[in-house]
Amino acid sequence: MSQWHQRILGSFTADLSRLWVACDPDGVLLDEKLLSELRARGFEVMGYDDPFGFRAEYEERYRAAWDANEQPPSPALIVHLRHDNANDLPWDIVHNARPAVRLNLAELFPKLAYSAVRQVEPEQLEILFDAHQTELQSARGETESKDFILEHVYQLTPRSIRAPVDFWREVLRLHFGGRALPEPFAEHVAAILHGRGLLVGHSVAEWLSSRSALMRVVQDAWYLYLEKLKLEGRRMSEPDPPPFGVSEIGTAIEIPFDHTDVRAIVDSMFLDGSLHPLAVSDVPTAMPGWIKAGIVEDVWSQFALVEKGIEALATAVPDTDAPHKLWGDFARRYGEMLSRVHELPGKNAGERMVAIRERIKAIQVLTDERLQAWIAAGHYADLILQPAIKGPVMVHHVPRFLRQRRSAGEAKVALLVFDGLAFDQWVRIREHLIANQQPLAFDESTAFAWLPTVTSVSRQALFSGLRPREFDDSIDHTNKEESLWKAFWQNEGGIASSEVMYQRALHQVEQLDTLEVDIASRKPKVLGLVIDEVDERLHKERSKEDVALWIGRWLGTGFVERLFAFLLSEGFSIYVTADHGNVDAVGVGRPNQGVIAETRGERVRVYRSDPLRAESAMAYPGTVALDIAGLPANFKPLFAGGRTAFVPNGDQVVVHGGVSVEELVVPFVRVSDVNGLNEF
Repeated sequence: MSQWHQRILGSFTADLSRLWVACDPDGVLLDEKLLSELRARGFEVMGYDDPFGFRAEYEERYRAAWDANEQPPSPALIVHLRHDNANDLPWDIVHNARPAVRLNLAELFPKLAYSAVRQVEPEQLEILFDAHQTELQSARGETESKDFILEHVYQLTPRSIRAPVDFWREVLRLHFGGRALPEPFAEHVAAILHGRGLLVGHSVAEWLSSRSALMRVVQDAWYLYLEKLKLEGRRMSEPDPPPFGVSEIGTAIEIPFDHTDVRAIVDSMFLDGSLHPLAVSDVPTAMPGWIKAGIVEDVWSQFALVEKGIEALATAVPDTDAPHKLWGDFARRYGEMLSRVHELPGKNAGERMVAIRERIKAIQVLTDERLQAWIAAGHYADLILQPAIKGPVMVHHVPRFLRQRRSAGEAKVALLVFDGLAFDQWVRIREHLIANQQPLAFDESTAFAWLPTVTSVSRQALFSGLRPREFDDSIDHTNKEESLWKAFWQNEGGIASSEVMYQRALHQVEQLDTLEVDIASRKPKVLGLVIDEVDERLHKERSKEDVALWIGRWLGTGFVERLFAFLLSEGFSIYVTADHGNVDAVGVGRPNQGVIAETRGERVRVYRSDPLRAESAMAYPGTVALDIAGLPANFKPLFAGGRTAFVPNGDQVVVHGGVSVEELVVPFVRVSDVNGLNEF
C-alpha cells in the first residue's frame, strides 16, 4: 500500500464506530482506489449532496437495520460532505457519529501551493504525495509548485523543451496516454515556451489541455506533410479544403512527423481512430514504410488498417479493477473501430470480413465478462459519488455540469439527447458533419448510463439529475421528464420555468420549422431536446451495420446540420449525449414473469422481489442478476447474458437494456463553432 493510501485510510478503523463523517471539500476520498479499499474494509461512502435523498436512503438502508439489530449493507457508513462544515448535517447524525475526519489538500500537501494542488486529478494524488514526501525539503510558491507537479505527475519539464520537435513529442505523448493538462498548468507551460520564443502566436495552452483541439491541428498538419511529399488523394471523413491548420499568425502548422518519437505515437493514433488516413491512388516505391499507417492506397489497405487497429484494441481491454476513465477511453476507441468496420465493403471481402467479425466478437466476450465483474465488485456504484466539475461521470451528473458551465459564462446551453445512440453511431454523425464542411469542433468524452440501460431509467436520470431511487414513482415511464428537467433548473439553477424548454420525439427536418420559431420567440436560457431517430430505427433492424446504413440516409436529410447551425446562431453552447447505447443480440426466448414498461428494453427484465427474479434466472441459466446501487429497493433487474436478448429464440436484433460497453458508456460531446461564434 502506498504512503498516500496509508495516510488517508489510517483515519478510518471499522471496529471503532458504525457511523462516520468525512469533511472533504477537495474530494480526496472519492479516488476510486480509496473507495475500493474502504469497501474491502467494510465501509460504504454515502454522499450528502441532497439532504432529502440522503435521509430517505439512510433511514431505509441503515437506520432501520440498526434499530432492529439487523445487519446493514456494510458494517460502517461514512457520510461524505463536500465542504468543511459538519454542522450542516442533521443533529442525529452528528450526535451518533465519531468526530468528523477532515481531509484537506492544503494540510495534506503543506509544502505546495494549494491553488496548484487542487487542479490535480484525484487519481494522481498518490503519485504527488510520494514525491511531496521524498523530494521536497522546503515550501514552494505557486510557480515552483506548478513546475514540481508537472515534473512528478505529468513527467513534463517545460524548461527542457528547446525546439518544436520536443514540444510535439511531449504533447502527443500526453494526449495519447489520456493525460491532458489542467488549464492552469497548460497556460503555465505556454507562458514558459512563449517567453523563450518557441511557438509564439500558436495556441499552445489549448493544445496541451484539449485533445480535440490538438487532433484538429495534427490531422491537417498530416495532410500538409503528405502534400509536400507529392502524395495527393482524398481526405477520409475530412472536409476539402480544410477549415483547420492555419494558426493565429496566418501560417500553416508543421509537425516533424519523420522524427522517430513523433511518428511512433502518430502511428498508434491512426490505428485507434484518433486520426484519419489519406486515401491515395498510388504510393511511390521510395516512400518510407512508416508513412503507410496514415494512408489508404486501396480497399485492402483499408482492411489492413482496421485489422491492425483491432489487434491494438484487443490488448487494451480494461481489467476488472480499472478506473472508470480507462473504460471510457476503451469505449471511445471501440466505437471508432466499430464505425470503421461498418464502412468496410463487406460484400466482396469474403473470409477476411468473416475473420474481422470473429475477432471483434472475441473482444466483445472478454469485454463483457470484465465489465460485469467490474460492476459486481462495486466500482460502478463508486461512480455515483464522483464530482461533475470537469465533466459528468454518469448521465445524472449532466444537469449539474451544465449548471456549472452556465456559471462559467455559457449563458445559454442546449442539451441534445440522441436516444439510444452508441458511440460508434455518434462517430457516424460526427464524420458526416465534418465531411460536409461544417466548421465545428468536437470536445469528446464519455459518460456512464444508468443500469438497466433503458429509457425510462437512464434518460429520466439524465434530465432530472436524480438517481433512479429518487424518482421511483415514475421509473416505468418518461411522462414526468419535462417537469423533472424544469424542476432541476428552478431548484438548483435559479432559472424560471418559462426560461427552460423541453421537446421530445424530434427526428424530421419538417419539425425544425416549428422548433426554431418556438426558440426564437420564447428565448430560453436552457434547452433540452430528445432526438429519437436512432432508437426508433434500431428496433426495426437486424444488425448494427444496417442501423449505420440507415443513419447515413437519415443524415442526408440535413436534420442534424440544420439543428446545430440554428442553435449556434442563437448563441447556445451545444452538448450532445445519449441515455444508453445498443448492441447486436440473438434471442433466447421471452420470460413470462416480470416486465418493464419500456418493453423494447429486451436485454433486461425487472422484478419486484428476489424470489421472483431467482425463479426466472433458474429458467434462463445464462442470465445475470446484479444489484445496482441507486435503484429502488424493490427494483430487481435480471440481465440477459452475453450478447443475447429476451426475444423469440434465434431472432437477430439490435436492442438495449443490458450490460456491455456499447450500451453502458455513451458519448458526451461539446459541439462548438471553430470560429468561436458561440464561445464565451
